[in-house]
Amino acid sequence: MSISEPIINVGILSSTQIEFELNGIFFDLNKTEYSGKQVAKLENGKIRFNNNLSDELIFESKTNDASFDLIDVVIGINFHWERKENQRFKGSLKLIVENGQLTAINKIGVEDYLTSVISSEMSATASDELLKAHAVISRSWLLCPLQKTRTTPIAIGEEQRPETEFKTIKDQLSTVNYTKWYERDAHTHFDVCADDHCQRYQGITRASTMAVEKAIEATRGEVLMSDNEICDARFSKSCGGASETFENCWAPEHYSYLTKVIDNPVAPESYEHDLTIEANAEKWIRHSPEAFCNTSDKKVLAQVLNNYDQETTDFYRWKVEYTQAEISELLARRSGIDFGEIIDLIPIKRGESSRLIELQIIGTKQSIIVGKELELRKWLSNSHLYSSAFVVDKYDLENGIPQKFVLTGAGWGHGVGLCQIGAAVMGEKGYLYKDILLHYFRGADLKRIYS
Repeated sequence: MSISEPIINVGILSSTQIEFELNGIFFDLNKTEYSGKQVAKLENGKIRFNNNLSDELIFESKTNDASFDLIDVVIGINFHWERKENQRFKGSLKLIVENGQLTAINKIGVEDYLTSVISSEMSATASDELLKAHAVISRSWLLCPLQKTRTTPIAIGEEQRPETEFKTIKDQLSTVNYTKWYERDAHTHFDVCADDHCQRYQGITRASTMAVEKAIEATRGEVLMSDNEICDARFSKSCGGASETFENCWAPEHYSYLTKVIDNPVAPESYEHDLTIEANAEKWIRHSPEAFCNTSDKKVLAQVLNNYDQETTDFYRWKVEYTQAEISELLARRSGIDFGEIIDLIPIKRGESSRLIELQIIGTKQSIIVGKELELRKWLSNSHLYSSAFVVDKYDLENGIPQKFVLTGAGWGHGVGLCQIGAAVMGEKGYLYKDILLHYFRGADLKRIYS
């Protein structure tokens, strides 16, 4: 398998007005020359720019040192660190009309894109082996040819009685299922977006280093492969001690290289490792088993986490507390469903890493089984709960209704594929990037598909 380095389209920003600055000489498709500060506005379903209306605009430079700035790019969309910042990009700028807004798209080569991703997803001061490992998985994820159009099933109305017996209000409620997952193929006019939904890409805004550039060059064109196909290489911040399988987070498709991995050279003793069993998951989550990602070493964490990520201090194990008023209001607002007062949160199905795939929410008005993991995290937080690997404690019952809920959880993110914090620790311990990759992607191979 041999290809030329692809050019990709990255969706950066959507708004009814986009301000940008062209640093150097750029040309549109009519060979008109532009430079400096510019503004494009949405007007009657078209792009108003320079006193003209267009369906699409493209600005390209003939020099490699030219760049452009986009003003007020939103990063961390719907996460607790969401904010706006100005960002600078290499390559070309494309503006289109999409969903009643203007969308700014960066056209750029894969290797230049990856240089930014590595510096955006983690600190550019990370160890050489971690940088190389991340270059390979980011390239693999981007180029994976296995993309398919996936629908988002939402099954509402299927009645189901929970196995556990409940009293009073619980017995009077039928239960409906709400299952939803999110995939990157929601994008139709560009290949990937620039935020956490795909891979963080912030152009050349984040300071890169020679180490990042060397890691990209050392692994140029190198991807993870399985059965002669590029792997859909996923990653998250912290697996919490065990990685999750693909099908438990997204579509019901099994990938042999995205299986459960205990994030430790040997399985921790005194634990039963079938974490789909509730009792085993409870013990796993409530304790702190040895794992590569079980670290509080600030030097290691700083390799993976940018400043806004370090606003979160608990990665491996965490707690979130809600009063009855808080959790009932939160669920109503985030789900759009009025549950009434919340009586119980009951684990129905767990994945291989102990992450909840289905959770039953029982209120005085509604009983719903919700999944998959990201939908759970959306419903139970103002942004995103750190992960769906959690257990629930209820306190201060009044007429059978808890007045306080405490969620004790493990890990940060979906937990599928490479664990970034675990990989950072492995790099510090002297593991080579190939060893790091094959620890998390079991049975995969490394191959170079272009040079």
